[in-house]
Amino acid sequence: METTLNKPVINIPPLNLEEEIIALKKKMNAVILAHYYQESEIQDLADHIGDSLELSRRAASTEADVIVFAGVHFMAETAKILNPTKKVLLPDLNAGCSLAEGCPAPLFKKFREEHLDHLVISYINCSAAVKALSDIICTSSNAVKIVEQIPKEQNIIFAPDKNLGRYIIKKTGRDMLLWDGSCIVHETFSDKKIIGLKTEYPNALLIAHPECEEAVLNRADFVGSTSALLNFTKENDANEFIVATEEGIIYQMQKASPSKKFIPAPPNANCACNECPYMKLNTMEKLYLCMKDGKPEITLDEEIRVRALKPIQKMLEMS
Repeated sequence: METTLNKPVINIPPLNLEEEIIALKKKMNAVILAHYYQESEIQDLADHIGDSLELSRRAASTEADVIVFAGVHFMAETAKILNPTKKVLLPDLNAGCSLAEGCPAPLFKKFREEHLDHLVISYINCSAAVKALSDIICTSSNAVKIVEQIPKEQNIIFAPDKNLGRYIIKKTGRDMLLWDGSCIVHETFSDKKIIGLKTEYPNALLIAHPECEEAVLNRADFVGSTSALLNFTKENDANEFIVATEEGIIYQMQKASPSKKFIPAPPNANCACNECPYMKLNTMEKLYLCMKDGKPEITLDEEIRVRALKPIQKMLEMS
């Protein structure tokens, strides 16, 4: 009688996820777009990495049949808005954004209706439904440039990030009505702890994303979008940088400048709060499964998609 003890053991080799994903990409005619805040192994596998503006441009110009977006929900929605006939996949539908979630479309619609004489400029970190209620979309890369093109007599609503909005007001001198939203990562950096790091690394430059709070931005040696921060570290002669943004970008900074030191800015709490919990929901395993199964797929109401497309196209024209 055969028992489990004398049955032959079959060793099934583990999947090489990188090879499997590359094979699936070829089979599907897919393109993988990844944000700088993704895990390093996903960044290495992506066809294109970048910030929101760069990835929007890539999504608008791709000839692939399938767009696999290693990022968060609003980014994949933006790709679908720009490419209604293409399949857009997101490894984890729970990969949201505190800014998008903090600006629900019904409340924003009411807010807009209370200020009908205002032009609405919305940060790309918002839902498709909020984009559909907007006149122009912007990113942290082009927000100042876009606001500077608006006639001075035109009133402006800026949503959903109040910290980016305050930064734009300071840079342009424009008075804007701000939605009260913020990023859970960028609002957590501790000014007090950054002062301590500056004491420890007196030659380090503090670089910060404009989603950070005003105290951090006022102390920063350079403020810019994720791509701008990366380029600054490449071009600047300094050898040490304190980085006040999601620490995923440090991987690309280190690759580009291996001899330089990059220190993540510390959060207020004793936690990994300088990592975006939404971005980190995407993993190599989920990336593989979404490509293998063809889901989760991003779908949008066509009326909302068409209305949301106009302010995105306006952004691309003005950038």
